Amino acid sequence: MNSLQDVWRTRFTHYMGEVQKYMRFVFTGHLAIVIMFVLGAGGYQYSEWLKTTSSDFPAIWLAAAIMGIVLGFSRPVTLIRKPDEVYLLPLETKLPQYFAKALRYTFGSQVIVVILFYLVIWPMLRQVAGLEPITIIIGLIASILLKWWNINSEFTYRWAYKGHNVWMDRIVRMIGSFALLLSILNVQFIPIIIMILIIVCYPMSWKKKVKETPFPYEHFVRLEENRMMGIYRFANYFTDVPNIHGSIKRRAWLDWMYKVIPYAKKNTQEYLVFRSFVRTDDHFYLWLRLTVISALAAAFVHIPIAIAVVVAALSFATTIQLKQALTSSNDFRMDMLYPLPKGARKKAAVKIVRYTIIVQAIIVLFAGLGTPYFFAQGFVVFIIGELTIRLSN
Repeated sequence: MNSLQDVWRTRFTHYMGEVQKYMRFVFTGHLAIVIMFVLGAGGYQYSEWLKTTSSDFPAIWLAAAIMGIVLGFSRPVTLIRKPDEVYLLPLETKLPQYFAKALRYTFGSQVIVVILFYLVIWPMLRQVAGLEPITIIIGLIASILLKWWNINSEFTYRWAYKGHNVWMDRIVRMIGSFALLLSILNVQFIPIIIMILIIVCYPMSWKKKVKETPFPYEHFVRLEENRMMGIYRFANYFTDVPNIHGSIKRRAWLDWMYKVIPYAKKNTQEYLVFRSFVRTDDHFYLWLRLTVISALAAAFVHIPIAIAVVVAALSFATTIQLKQALTSSNDFRMDMLYPLPKGARKKAAVKIVRYTIIVQAIIVLFAGLGTPYFFAQGFVVFIIGELTIRLSN
């Protein structure tokens, strides 16, 4: 027992060290400013919406649906590794003690998100739905308990069925969480009792199956590897993470875009760089993600200064990261065998980055149609992007 506790403690310390090592590059000062402006603008828009929303709005249904979705995503964190298939096998009878710690950590890390979401919808329940504070508090307590149930149910299901069709289990748990919260917020006692009985009985058959099924190491190892890879890929957008390389896909539906680069010998590097941008997941999805966020900010935030700060910061992030990514490749390429002018690739990369910023500026401009000073948002994106291109090394 003590040895398994030591194993968990050691792995948890290493895991937190890995996360902190890369997250310090993510949550830098400029990102904190962007987050502050986004939260401030979002809070202002939310408060204004609450003032104008009628009492007929289905606030309770919306709140229960949001919380049901949040509660349903309860992937367990076990920190299981590939060698455990061999080294932990003799201790399999003591694994429940290891997983008890793992599930407690999973609950502690995920319940914070549940509480934050519930605090956001609290004003809507109080002001629009007109609920009493005691009812809202009971809903919060129920949400916390439901989070514990969701985590344990998903872990049990994954063990019993080796993760097959886990999305079906997730949908069922979302619906169950939604139905129970809806009954609690509407103060309907009979539906509350019925839903509690259903929720309690739902995972019972799996618990019996777990006792008869060996622990599926392969599934949980793959689950942990995918989770850590997600963290590393996210951090890789802000700093270099060793051994992380984006996959390459053709994206045939974007083949028409290559016509933007005229077919000529002098455009060799531009064509190759543009093709690399379109086909490499890290480059393409980085631009797509930041462009979508900028467009959403331009479309739904009606505070000009807040929009300007957000789109400027995202334009800077897009430009600096794409420029570094497209110019810093040290891999061998066939074009290195040909007598192309020195610095041709860097010039081509700069030109392609400029094209992406122009497209981003146009998208932001059209997304902001109807908002105050919408015409300025696109110019901010382009100007910040151009300055970043010229001033960065």
